[in-house]
Amino acid sequence: MPTAIPAASDAHLLVVDDEDNLRSMLAAALRYHGFEVSLASGGREALRAVEEVRPDLVVLDVMLPDLDGFEVCRRLRRHGLDVPVVFLTARDRTDDVVEGLAAGGDDYLEKPFSLEELVARVGAVLRRARTGAGRPRTLSCGPITLDDDAHRVTRDGVEVALSPTEFNLLRFLLANQGRVLSKAQILDHVWEYDFGGDGGVVETYVGYLRRKLDGEGPSVITTVRGVGYSVRGG
Repeated sequence: MPTAIPAASDAHLLVVDDEDNLRSMLAAALRYHGFEVSLASGGREALRAVEEVRPDLVVLDVMLPDLDGFEVCRRLRRHGLDVPVVFLTARDRTDDVVEGLAAGGDDYLEKPFSLEELVARVGAVLRRARTGAGRPRTLSCGPITLDDDAHRVTRDGVEVALSPTEFNLLRFLLANQGRVLSKAQILDHVWEYDFGGDGGVVETYVGYLRRKLDGEGPSVITTVRGVGYSVRGG
């Protein structure tokens, strides 16, 4: 039976991979689970497809024949396109994972992987990217303001571009300002699963948020050594 993916299985996905057999297999599996799927076989084709079909999420192979997946993601972010990206790669080095996240990716799946795991990860990223009911629509702390309806973050009135996962991490921190959140809590609430218990992904994303949010001013994210993270006004 198809895996239940609440409020996500109606999404339109773009699958980008230069291996014909794998691309077809992924498309068939994702369509079986209720997703609409478009396909691309290279980086430049993927960039055109994102503009044309406006997918809800991109499943993006890293090793492509023209532009690699990291560069594709960087270009999407530079053009203000915050579509969630799940990388597929045979690479397994920590610095490659960090590079993928730094490029603006939202998740990273190493080959070989099970189709069930891909479907679960895609569903989790889509749920994170969609606005949840019942959340406060605007959150503020010091110079930072997050507008959930507009999906917009500003510091001192200047807009700051964030990836969907960066946005959700900041939202979780702001919604719990005054509390110290452990890496495990952040993984559970922001990623919805624990990356094998690796808190390094939290450190990486907090680093990205600090670089984007702080500018020349004081950091709004505080590290409580041995405990976790909190936010404070600047």
